[in-house]
Amino acid sequence: MAITLTEKAARHITRYLERRGKGVGLRFGVRTTGCSGLAYKLEYVDEPALEDNVFESHGVKVFVDPKSLAYIDGTELDFAREGLNEGFRFNNPNVKDNCGCGESFRI
Repeated sequence: MAITLTEKAARHITRYLERRGKGVGLRFGVRTTGCSGLAYKLEYVDEPALEDNVFESHGVKVFVDPKSLAYIDGTELDFAREGLNEGFRFNNPNVKDNCGCGESFRI
């Protein structure tokens, strides 16, 4: 499987990297937190780590550490705007349950 981006997500990331003036892609992973146990984490990458798995979608590189890959393999990242709110949405086929507050998920 792989990590993929929708066209909207790829455009958003590309624009942000251009405004930022540096960076080679997006790091996508998980951290332990919240009521359900896991939460997504995103950050822009200036230098990839040697152990990173690298996926490319719509011309954007997505870097994933090996520990996170088991939890997010097959995920599609989307970017959506609703009214004044905007942000990434995660279409993760591995999720069994989400926290009521939307902060975390369980596999």
